[in-house]
Formats: sequence, C-alpha cells, structure tokens
Amino acid sequence: MDDMQKEDLWKEYVKTKDPAIRERLIIEYSSLVKIVAGRLGMYLGYTVEYDDLVGYGIFGLIDAIDKFELTKGVKFETYASLRIRGSILDQIRKMDWIPRTLRQKQKRLETAMKDLEAKLGRTASDEELSAEMGISKSELEDLVNQTQIANLVSLDEYLEQGSEVRAELGNTPRFEQPEMIVERQELKKILAEAIDSLTEKEQRVIAFYYFEELTLKEISKILEVSESRVSQLHTKALRKMRDRMGDDISLFAHVW
Repeated sequence: MDDMQKEDLWKEYVKTKDPAIRERLIIEYSSLVKIVAGRLGMYLGYTVEYDDLVGYGIFGLIDAIDKFELTKGVKFETYASLRIRGSILDQIRKMDWIPRTLRQKQKRLETAMKDLEAKLGRTASDEELSAEMGISKSELEDLVNQTQIANLVSLDEYLEQGSEVRAELGNTPRFEQPEMIVERQELKKILAEAIDSLTEKEQRVIAFYYFEELTLKEISKILEVSESRVSQLHTKALRKMRDRMGDDISLFAHVW
C-alpha cells in the first residue's frame, strides 16, 4: 500500500471508525511492531522471546491507531513507535524480570561514575572505572551491556511519574485553549534548554539511544569510544536533564 492509499484509509477510518478498516490498519503497520521489537530484542538478548515482544507491541499499535489524530501533523509511524515501545517496556516492567542484583550493580556503576567524575574533574576512562569498582575491564563491559535494558526500563519508570502527561498523550482536544497552547510552548522551551545544557556528545548519545534506538555498541562505533564511555555519557546526560527539569522530565518522551 502506498502513502496515498494509506492516507485515504486513515481518512475513511477517522470518518467511520469502521472495525474492518481498523483491522486493515493493524495489519498494514504490523511490520512496525516487528522493527521496534527487534531493536529492543538487541538489549534483552534471550531473556524474553522475540514473539512475546511482538505480542506486547501489538497492544501498543492498537492503542496508537485508536488515539492517533490525523490533524496533528505528526507521522503515524513516529507516534506509533513510541506507543509500541512503551507497551513493550510496560509489560517488561510488570514482569519485574530485572534481578535485584542487577539493579544493585547498576546503582554501583552509576555511583562509581559520579564519584570518579567529581574526583578527576572529567569523565573516567574504562581502566579508571574498572579499578574503582575492583573488576576487570571485560567484567565492566559485561556489566554495561547487562544494564542497557535496565536503563531503558528505569527511564520509563521515571517518566511514569508524569502520568497525567502520559495519559493525555494523543487525547489533546483538536482546539486547545490559549493558556494550554502557551503552557505547551513553555514546556517545549524548558525541554529545549535542558537538551542545550548537555555537551555535544551527550546530546548525540540521547538522540541515538532514545530517538534512533541504537544500542550502546552501535553508538560506540559511531562516536569511536568504548561502550562504557557511552554509558557514562548517557547517565551524565540524564542526571543533568533531571536536575534541570525536575518533574518536567516527563516531557522528554512526550513533547513534540
């Protein structure tokens, strides 16, 4: 189906809410679920079956179709990817599969990064970080890889605190009140300022990791640094954004 046909199908669905058309849209965009599930599967390895990820993602696709507003000027693929991703992460969080020991290791890793940065006045090297933690460089690399999905789910949990924003996503009235428009513009400004406060490399890591959904390994190749260095940049960037935005960090995922 080409773009023109998709647009016609959407217009017909918006007008009629025909269940048969809804089913056609689900089938048409099911490949998007497979793409998002595949990307997240890179983080999870064999912990969760790929078919299960696709199953969780389908719920996100259906939710996206039901709540998408054609008049927003946002590509459905962009909107749906966020919904699909969120649906999969929500289910993983409910499963609580991330072991407590891994969460403890993640906390220890972040603390070591922060302490070394304060002590050295710069981001620590892999050698310095592994020495600080009393582990080998290969063990450090393994730990960084293990905490990738934990980072992803932890951010999703943090964003969940902005539940009102999340609940209203896709349900904004077609004609917003003037004060709502001003508030939205102000919030976008806050988000832009928070991102501007990051270094160039931190900005690139945030963009690659959350918007282009690249793995740490892929980002490390692009930036030509180690995976643990990417992890440090990622942690530092989120900390800066949280410090600057406070509760408004929820906008990070939801303001366009």
